[in-house]
Amino acid sequence: MSSNYFNEIWYQAQHDCEQLAIIDYERQHQNVDTTVATISGVTGVVSSSVAAAAESKSLLQASIYEFYLRYICLSNRLEEVYDNMIQPQKRELVRKLLDACLGRVVELKHDLVNIDLMEFSYNDEVVERLRLTPMEMELRIPRYFLREREEELELRKRTMHELLIKLGWLEEHPLEEPLTEIEAIRLLQMHERARQGRLRAHFMKEIRKEKGKSEDRTDKERTDSGLMAAMKIQKMWRGHTARRITRRRKMDEMILIGMVPPPASVLKERSERFERNNETDVRRRHVAQKSYAAQFEARQLAIQEEIKLKHGATMKEDIADEIRAWIKDCYDKTGKLPDFPSEDQGGSLHIFSRPGTESEHSRSSARSSKESRKTKDKSKSPARSGDLNVNDNQEEDVNFQPAASVCLPDIRAEIEFFNDTWRDKDETGALSQAAYKDMIYAEKYQEVELQFRRAVDDVMRQELELLQTMVGKKVKKSNKKTRRSGKKSKKKKEKDLTPDRTIESLYEELVTNGIIRKYPEIKLKQFLGDKALTARNGTNPSPGDIRQVLTEYCILPLGSEAIHNCTPLIRSVLLAGPRGSGKKALLHAICTEVGAVLFDLTPANIVGKYPGKSGLIMLIHLVLKVSRLLQPAVIYMGDAERPFMKKIPKTDRTDPKRLKKDLPKMIKNIAPEDRVLFVGTTSLPWEADQKFLQSVYNRFIYIPRPDYGAMSHAWKTLLHEYSGGISNLDTSAMAKISDGYTIGAIDACLREVMTCKRKLQLRSQPLTNAELINVLCSRDPVYREEEEAFESWWSKTPLGRRRQRFLELEEERMIEEQAQQAKQGNGNKKKGLN
Repeated sequence: MSSNYFNEIWYQAQHDCEQLAIIDYERQHQNVDTTVATISGVTGVVSSSVAAAAESKSLLQASIYEFYLRYICLSNRLEEVYDNMIQPQKRELVRKLLDACLGRVVELKHDLVNIDLMEFSYNDEVVERLRLTPMEMELRIPRYFLREREEELELRKRTMHELLIKLGWLEEHPLEEPLTEIEAIRLLQMHERARQGRLRAHFMKEIRKEKGKSEDRTDKERTDSGLMAAMKIQKMWRGHTARRITRRRKMDEMILIGMVPPPASVLKERSERFERNNETDVRRRHVAQKSYAAQFEARQLAIQEEIKLKHGATMKEDIADEIRAWIKDCYDKTGKLPDFPSEDQGGSLHIFSRPGTESEHSRSSARSSKESRKTKDKSKSPARSGDLNVNDNQEEDVNFQPAASVCLPDIRAEIEFFNDTWRDKDETGALSQAAYKDMIYAEKYQEVELQFRRAVDDVMRQELELLQTMVGKKVKKSNKKTRRSGKKSKKKKEKDLTPDRTIESLYEELVTNGIIRKYPEIKLKQFLGDKALTARNGTNPSPGDIRQVLTEYCILPLGSEAIHNCTPLIRSVLLAGPRGSGKKALLHAICTEVGAVLFDLTPANIVGKYPGKSGLIMLIHLVLKVSRLLQPAVIYMGDAERPFMKKIPKTDRTDPKRLKKDLPKMIKNIAPEDRVLFVGTTSLPWEADQKFLQSVYNRFIYIPRPDYGAMSHAWKTLLHEYSGGISNLDTSAMAKISDGYTIGAIDACLREVMTCKRKLQLRSQPLTNAELINVLCSRDPVYREEEEAFESWWSKTPLGRRRQRFLELEEERMIEEQAQQAKQGNGNKKKGLN
């Protein structure tokens, strides 16, 4: 596809984003006493009754959910543009707008959680009105998370591989395992039996040959017998080829009408052909992106040096003359020498930014004015990047109002910059995708002017101090390191226990002790299942909904620093679900999608490592220090309920309560600017002390057993993977029979049945349901009692308790309404009798 195609998509996305941001900004700044209108313009006034408040909340949920879906569609289009666009200056703007839109998606997600009081939100009316499919509603993970860090990730993988070989955990040239005595005997027996069989066949051949010589047959009989044999062979071969052609035609017809999936060989051939056609263009674009980006950086440096050489001296003199004129003007008007603003206050820029004091050399460009307006909008809105904790046991507010957005000013600033710079720019003759020199010159001129202004400010402060000394005024020393806020930070700076060690040595130590682990590369899309087609309960999400919420809570904040800084902070997430539901696979998918370093603090993994209290302090210090230096990072704890269990089994030798007191402190020490996430997995969350568990984890995500649709999809996908598309097994029947099992159990069952020998026999002996059912019956399903235990546990989580209170209020309201209606009906009936 050409660059013009992606330019058209970009321009259309910018237009849609502008229209959406205007409505979103108006909704943010409307009156709190009115209900939030839907995008179609419906508004209503909140009455004092609870029924009107509930109706207001439903309107608010519909409005926010519509914005949420529109921003998702917009982000997907911008991600496609950013991945394929070549021009470096355009890509820089698209990247900033993409990060801002993704941040806005996460903000709206948190608003929906606070309204719906569950992690998964649904609104079928909005989806139907927007005419969106489940695939369009799923948020894509930006590909630049990994592609722009390819060299770093490759170096880290190579370092990990070398360390594992050095420790002896991996073999550089793996050798074949020696045969055991039993295997050697079986091999000898097999070859000996084959040798004896060949000898016997040769012996019988000689006997038949001698017997044939003794028979006296004529040439005619010999000829007739040869013709009959040839005719029989011909008959059998023609019948075989005809049946094969018929079967092939029938199979082609079934594939054409979609009744049978294509064979694996056909699918593989199609995918390879498509990848070959697409890979060439993608590789060419990515190479061109790197080439033009390198040219862009080189041109920026060259133009910056050119500006310094040509205009540096004149620029310094003009700024100095300007400041001296300001000092003289203040002295003539007031008779006193003014105080020079500190560097944190902006220096001389602060002077000339006041009304009526703007100078020729301090006028900001269009870009800098947008930045200042964006900063001003952010200062008005409360910060949302703090720790968003839904674990607060606050009373439910029916008239909930969404929090002010931090990302919306960024979106507006980027849209304004696009309108000022790119919308009316004539690019008819610009066939090359190289950077525009005039735009680089304007941007670098402002940067150089700011650098020289800071240097001149330091000189002017010294001159002003000398003047004040000569006049006799007491000099006030300006403190450059002024605090940004009047309150003193209560948080103590963490002491560095390893100040003299390099990050390489710390990394090697943690790898040696098994704290930093190598994980399998699993993509999030490999978690099988689609998004829900209709609204569901919060404790019964679809696999696609789970993928979406993990993308918004974990992957986006970890993958981009810009998104992390503007979205509500989530320090820890707990994944709860039955065994085989895919908790560990989701953990590996989170790490794979962002290229994170995985730290394993599972109680069974740290047994005997860093013993004693001092060792535990050193372990936590090393994990936090290395995770900050190697961001993004994921700290993992399996069996997350064990540190908080009330009673530890006597057979347990792992000392799981070792981290009980230090885990809450460890989570709090994850700073808001750190792209570090603590992830726990558990199959028995109700066995933990809920108070301690909720003090560690900010979010609780329940992964239930799959429903019929997800199970049927899993059977089709896994059977196709294991059997190569040869099996014609009825997956619908197997999905019904395996109801109650997890996808992990299905995968293990297929892995046990589909051995190498069984795969070779598929053409002659098709796979049957009985083979799979026999193996599946040997595994334990998810019983109803376990599901009820999970649902009961989730209702005791902070979000579950808030939702329970809300449902109780709704039920009381319905009972009151029915009582009032019954009372009115009885009154009308009495009047009729009278």
